[in-house]
Amino acid sequence: MTQIHANCVALGPHAILLRGPSGSGKSNLALRLIRAGGRLVSDDRTDLSAQDGKLIATSPAMIARLCEVRGIGIVRGLAYQGAGDVRVIFDLVADPAEIERMPDPQSEAFCGISIPSWKIWPFDMAIKAKIETALALATGEMQLET
Repeated sequence: MTQIHANCVALGPHAILLRGPSGSGKSNLALRLIRAGGRLVSDDRTDLSAQDGKLIATSPAMIARLCEVRGIGIVRGLAYQGAGDVRVIFDLVADPAEIERMPDPQSEAFCGISIPSWKIWPFDMAIKAKIETALALATGEMQLET
């Protein structure tokens, strides 16, 4: 098992990791995705393990079902799912200018499983659509034109 500093949100049958330094907008974006129908798997720290060729995310027991909402406090009661089949990792950037217009495909291995990764600016007006598109690419529902 590996633990990383990231949030995990389940969207449909799959999950995504939101990674970035403290204050980068991980919980903010997770909260917006949960309010739009996603389910919290973990906030701030995520445990990862390989199971049957899939990367599975869970929350450390001490913080399971909890989410820090900056300016409000730690809340319980958001839509929750105990584990998620991770298909994409998003690295949150502070400045949208840091994102390449046409990036080369990137991936990162966790527990021996390669996961596609993209950089995103968490306050993009089209963030939910971009996340859904990246997830569809990662699961083979869409393809990149090369």
